[in-house]
Amino acid sequence: MALNVVLYEPEIPANTGNIGRTCMATGTRLHLIEPLGFQLNEKALKRAGLDYWKDLDVTTYLDYEDFLSKNPGAKIYMATTKGAKVYTEVTYEPDCFLMFGKESAGIPEEILKRHKECAVRIPMNPSIRSLNLSNSVAVVLYEALRQNQFFQMQLEGRLTRYDWDEPV
Repeated sequence: MALNVVLYEPEIPANTGNIGRTCMATGTRLHLIEPLGFQLNEKALKRAGLDYWKDLDVTTYLDYEDFLSKNPGAKIYMATTKGAKVYTEVTYEPDCFLMFGKESAGIPEEILKRHKECAVRIPMNPSIRSLNLSNSVAVVLYEALRQNQFFQMQLEGRLTRYDWDEPV
């Protein structure tokens, strides 16, 4: 079992860096649909704080059609402010794909129209346009992980510095 996060044309390396770190922490695969707003070279990765990028399960695609052709039959949930369902109202399969659009424009409407039954939204106050991309990924991803009993994740804390059983 491995969940998948898909970023459609991400523009900001720091967001992708944060999302990559979240994927590392959760054993989630990361899929990047080009064009990207940054280079995937060593200098750009270090600038985004991704010194662990070499250990990340990441795949890049030339475009959305390339992504679809290389992941036939993928169950894709698309996070968008235009979604009719709240992200907690769907059941996430253990190997599903959670797709998020670029920071400036989200997922294109022509893609959303083809998959409107899979569009989910994160509730927020109507006065704000959207959440930060890396925050949105974390919110939806952790719901999918929760629904799948946090498969192969550490569920108990580790005491390393304090003995919690001793009185203060």
